[in-house]
Amino acid sequence: MSKYRNSENIDYINQEIIKMLSIDGRMAYSEIAKELKISNSLVHQRIKKLQDTGIISGFSIQLNAKEIGYETITYTGVATKEARFAYSIAEHLKEIPEVVECHFVSGKYALFLKIVAVNNEEFRKVLYEKIHNIEGVGSTDSFISFGSAFQKNISLL
Repeated sequence: MSKYRNSENIDYINQEIIKMLSIDGRMAYSEIAKELKISNSLVHQRIKKLQDTGIISGFSIQLNAKEIGYETITYTGVATKEARFAYSIAEHLKEIPEVVECHFVSGKYALFLKIVAVNNEEFRKVLYEKIHNIEGVGSTDSFISFGSAFQKNISLL
């Protein structure tokens, strides 16, 4: 059995298409076709099918938070007063622009967040004046990021 849930959709050609788009998400389909020695229309069909099956969930740009003025980047665990609050807290967190990621997790915390702020004072305001005021938030524990060692996509190997 293959390690991929949708293994019938990840043959060699699709793996190569995904690798190329992972390196450069703006790569022209014609360039992919030329590299793989297949037609442009086949590349279009393959990418459309990868999107339809959910293997490719979207295309986006990655902003460098520090380069645009966000000096404080943290990862914050949120403990809830009761487990039932986790989903409603997540809905409230969507409305806070500085909260850029929110994950449901197991263990000490119910939610784990990535928060970006202009500086430590603004982070404090986000934490104490916004997050701690959400009904059901019990406590938080934050870890300041000094910088990313690396980021990568999952491997197809």
